[in-house]
Amino acid sequence: MNRHVFALQQVARRTISSSVRRQVDNKVPQKQKMFQEDNGMPVHLKGGTSDALLYRTTMALTILGAGYVVYELVKAAFPQKKD
Repeated sequence: MNRHVFALQQVARRTISSSVRRQVDNKVPQKQKMFQEDNGMPVHLKGGTSDALLYRTTMALTILGAGYVVYELVKAAFPQKKD
């Protein structure tokens, strides 16, 4: 039993340590330049269409949630009469 665990550890160690690492481009300087330029846009929208879509979705959900809270509060404040 112990021998099998040791063999499994060796195989796992061998496959992890021998895997080839791929080089990743450093995109930080380009992103910093894009976010620091003064083009009149707010920083939370400088990321492009995905940022705009996320912003609009968040705002819509916030407005809907606030409306629902007001609805529930009014419904609780004025209960229906029982016959």
